Amino acid sequence: MKMRYTALALAAAMFAAHGAATAGEAEAKKWIDSEFQPSTLSKDKQMDEMKWFIEAAKKLQAKGVKEISVVSETLTTHEYESKTLAKAFEEITGIKVKHDLIQEGDVVEKLQTSMQSGKSIYDGWVSDSDLIGTHYRYGKIMSLTEYMGGAGKEFTNPGLDLKDFIGTSFTTAPDGQLYQLPDQQFANLYWFRADLFARKDLQDKFKAKYGYDLGVPLNWSAYEDIAEFFSTDVKTIDGKPIYGHMDYGKKDPSLGWRFTDAWLSMAGAADKGIPNGMPIDEWGIRVAADKCTPTGASVARGGATNSPAAVYALTKYIDWMKKYAPKEAMGMTFGEAGPVPAQGQIAQQIFWYTAFTADMTKKGLPVVNEDGSPKWRMAPGPNGPYWKQGMQNGYQDVGSWTFFKGHDANKTAAAWLYAQFITAKTTSLKKSITGLTFIRDSDIRSDYFTQNANKYGGLIEFYRSPARVAWTPTGTNVPDYPKLAQLWWKNVAEAVTGEKTPQKAMDNLADEMDNVMARLERAGMAKCAPKLNPKGDPAKYLSDDHAPWKKLANEKPKGETIDYNKLLTAWKEGKVR
Repeated sequence: MKMRYTALALAAAMFAAHGAATAGEAEAKKWIDSEFQPSTLSKDKQMDEMKWFIEAAKKLQAKGVKEISVVSETLTTHEYESKTLAKAFEEITGIKVKHDLIQEGDVVEKLQTSMQSGKSIYDGWVSDSDLIGTHYRYGKIMSLTEYMGGAGKEFTNPGLDLKDFIGTSFTTAPDGQLYQLPDQQFANLYWFRADLFARKDLQDKFKAKYGYDLGVPLNWSAYEDIAEFFSTDVKTIDGKPIYGHMDYGKKDPSLGWRFTDAWLSMAGAADKGIPNGMPIDEWGIRVAADKCTPTGASVARGGATNSPAAVYALTKYIDWMKKYAPKEAMGMTFGEAGPVPAQGQIAQQIFWYTAFTADMTKKGLPVVNEDGSPKWRMAPGPNGPYWKQGMQNGYQDVGSWTFFKGHDANKTAAAWLYAQFITAKTTSLKKSITGLTFIRDSDIRSDYFTQNANKYGGLIEFYRSPARVAWTPTGTNVPDYPKLAQLWWKNVAEAVTGEKTPQKAMDNLADEMDNVMARLERAGMAKCAPKLNPKGDPAKYLSDDHAPWKKLANEKPKGETIDYNKLLTAWKEGKVR
């Protein structure tokens, strides 16, 4: 009997050893040949990188790590990671990855729960860099700078090449340390039907009415004129209605992103400063001279959330949606509105995420030519009348790897290994081709994208230009993203429905933001807790020289446009616009 048990134990041990042995170089070679092409690395260099991952994983397996769980939102890029790269990681390293895909709002909610309980639900998170101010202030998130130089040094890929990542300025806190590693990023740009804009009959008709050329709008006045032109003058193309604008307005959390994703700064509500206005950012939050302590959002406390520029931004959003977008837009969410331009009846959209590029390039769509090239193009979003040179130009989303302090050290190391694997030079170019959410300069400048740039409607030219750092995520002025972000959609919705005027809605939003920051001040934070300015006369803060900006006598200057080819040339010459 004893011999039988010994034989069984021996067989089980041999089976386990065989299972672990199946991970390794043969599997890495299979994946390099079949999936990880093209790459900016040669196959030999890819294999060298994979050998490092195999050896690092062995150390963790020896410590008992067999499986990790991570989470991200449901984007095309993350689907590729969850379905393909997680499998590759397991086959090459022997460590299984459960990569959950959930809605963005759910990621934020679970992250908040983990912060409050002090116990991380996952071993690793892809959390928007919009939370950088939150992560830094609460002191619950690990500094990657410290980790890579200390406990995580032996698990940090020597070929990581942080300088090659294009989004690290957005994931660096006021202390100069890196708290998150970019995994995917996409910008919010202007989208338009280049084929329609190129029609001589429409060009002549537009110039006769407005006195300037139909082209890419440089300011909101031109955007409004073009919206009016297509919606009320052109009206139909090929027997179908054509609309000069597209947006969404349903009372839903996604309505909040519509605004916090830099809509106020596109109008010009913030101060100058890259990546975010300083001392007042695109949410209208002022920070003190230390560039870290929030002091208020309302104009009465020196902020700009309810300033004339912010009220103008909300007013234009509502006016344009009611006048120039399909009537269904008012009842749509972000997800429902996203696919509409691909259906062929939208002439332009001021607020369009490049994450939709992959879905907008499919053959057979009304906005794609028979040869697979797009009928549309993307360009920098136009600026509102309050905007000035040196301000943030627009928004960029940077989903980034985030890890909790005090979590199981070996599980954290394994999740860090996986995070580096799916952002490594071996895998990142193929991932970029799949999701078009670039993180590495080497991928953007690769031969593949040079040869295929014409398929993507300006995306490659944008990401090869300095514009890519003038479009930035939510910055470090925001002390608690989850608590403050949820205030936006409820207040904006009341202006959309007409329950409140834009001024009243923004007044209420600013007051609610101040109230939340006052609670954070009372409760305290690990670093840079808010310290609100006393309420004063708003007039003493309004200025012609800095935010909050005084109301302009004329909020609709003459429209200005630019020829798209001139814009592309500017990008190629290394200019932002």
